[in-house]
Amino acid sequence: MWWRDYVVGSSVDDLTPQDEAVNAAYGRCRRLQRRHDPTFFLATARLPRDRRPAVHALYGFLRGADEIVDGRHRASQPAARRAALDGWQAALRDGLTGAWPAHPVLAALADAGPRHDLPLHLLDRYMDSMRVDCDDRVRIGDPEALDRYMDGSAATVGRLMAPLLGGGAAAVEPLAQLGVAFQLTNFIRDVRDDWRLGRVYLPGLEEETLRLGVVTPPFRARIGAEVQRARELFAQTATVEAEVPSSVRPGIRLARSVYERVLDRVESLDGDVLSRRTGLGPVGVARAAMGTVRLA
Repeated sequence: MWWRDYVVGSSVDDLTPQDEAVNAAYGRCRRLQRRHDPTFFLATARLPRDRRPAVHALYGFLRGADEIVDGRHRASQPAARRAALDGWQAALRDGLTGAWPAHPVLAALADAGPRHDLPLHLLDRYMDSMRVDCDDRVRIGDPEALDRYMDGSAATVGRLMAPLLGGGAAAVEPLAQLGVAFQLTNFIRDVRDDWRLGRVYLPGLEEETLRLGVVTPPFRARIGAEVQRARELFAQTATVEAEVPSSVRPGIRLARSVYERVLDRVESLDGDVLSRRTGLGPVGVARAAMGTVRLA
């Protein structure tokens, strides 16, 4: 049964009501990740068993923030969405200082943070990037602004994941930059979907091209430049596996393989991320997984 992965007491028979609540909270986060991000869930499943619940909990918190910003039931006004983010952040902070959170996702992360010595104060920076997305119209106008956004979001997640991956101090920034490579790849893949949400993350994309959905040579060149930058980030972080225990390397290898295959797909389309499907789909993810098994 799934709950055997989450027991926080010395044995099942010794569980207190709070232990049972924590285990149920971790289970809620696990189901959230499996439903909403099966690729990350698959990578998480390749981590050591004792680390997985904390990864699920961290994902649950980030997913909760995403729902506030982009979910079906999000508030209609940007100010209200920012206020909801403030409340989500404050509730976790209260949970870390002794007030047991009512929300199971917050309860799971409030348990996981001290248990694994996670630098959860970094979430303040993450939430700043999420507040950018609260606007109805998001335009990141230059590379420096994009770097600030990604440092607050993807790089922060990499820094938070470092203790769960068993990496020492030398692994923290390479993992942060690997997170940036993942996020930049997502931005490349999701240009069309982000435009429909009123967002342009990649600087230099002409809005008329996005509106018409007709790819032009300058558009292809901009996408090609971002693909090259993502590949450089993957190359620069190639040694990160040497900084973490062998038990977590398959998960990193799988995630890297999936995202690099997305870049392969974009290149095969000559940068046409507006009219063609850029995601791998289940078959592509499965092939990436099989490739990492052969490399293990």
